[in-house]
Amino acid sequence: MQTAQAPTAHAYHDNLIDRLFIWLFSRKMAKAIDGETPKPGYSGFVDLSKQIMQGRNAQEQQAAVAQVLQSLVPAPVLWLIRTLFSPTRLVCVLNAWFAAQMFEWLVGPCEVAEAEVEGLDGQVRSQPSAVQIEKCRYLEDSQCVGMCVNMCKLPTQTFFTDKFGIPLTMTPDFEDLSCTMVFGNLPSELSEDDALSEPCLQECSAKSTSAATCHKLPKLQTS
Repeated sequence: MQTAQAPTAHAYHDNLIDRLFIWLFSRKMAKAIDGETPKPGYSGFVDLSKQIMQGRNAQEQQAAVAQVLQSLVPAPVLWLIRTLFSPTRLVCVLNAWFAAQMFEWLVGPCEVAEAEVEGLDGQVRSQPSAVQIEKCRYLEDSQCVGMCVNMCKLPTQTFFTDKFGIPLTMTPDFEDLSCTMVFGNLPSELSEDDALSEPCLQECSAKSTSAATCHKLPKLQTS
């Protein structure tokens, strides 16, 4: 497995709505760790993520993000969605459309795409319930495999799959910093998830001495 070269950084121009979302998420994250008032802008948002990682193991980082995500959606709303909406083709397609529209401020340019999804009847079909992220802004800014996995991929998968009842898989590509989200497919077991065996990015400022696996990733149990 080769260490990825970091692509040239993309220039972002956040509009008023983008800045509002950044402020809201930053405020929620600061509250979750009893931290100081975050610096404004996206860089402040990423700095907060780094603060959450400090002194916390991978599971504790994921728990902190889970707290933030759950604080954004009232528990009764989560219960209603989980109870009333099964992960049908339409529900998965609508979630992909919503994610592509609402989270560009977080992950950068993205679009709805086709994906192979196993339906409730066990049949595999192609449907537009994927979101293709061109180059993830969060990963590009942080340059950290562990932050991507612990602070985004795993807690987001768990939140949608367990709290909303809508399965989600996220597959980051650490070579070109793209990512594919697929609504309707259950996440892999951690032991089978390739993202948990990735090395640090070349630009990582705190590389481990071993290039085999990023030192910030969850440690998998071995039998």
